[in-house]
Amino acid sequence: MVTQMHVSLVKAIKSTHKTPVNRILHCIGMPLYVIGFALIVGYFADLHTNPLTGIILWLIAIGLFLTGHKLEGNFSAMTLIIIFKYLKSRKGMLVTL
Repeated sequence: MVTQMHVSLVKAIKSTHKTPVNRILHCIGMPLYVIGFALIVGYFADLHTNPLTGIILWLIAIGLFLTGHKLEGNFSAMTLIIIFKYLKSRKGMLVTL
């Protein structure tokens, strides 16, 4: 079950990141997203990080992701939307178990 979920989720993500421009924008945005998130969490964990810098990096990353999907023509195919659609499709299966 977990393996099937992993494989179909990976397949869904690959099918929505086909163009080189979208992949490049995601490759640039992903480290910014992680660093921004880490700076925000670090501030609340009293690690003396700058949350404003974290928020700015995080928003830039999201902007890059949105731009990539817009250029690819699948703006509604953001990863969170894919995950929610996948979980919603599995909801009926979980109820029958």
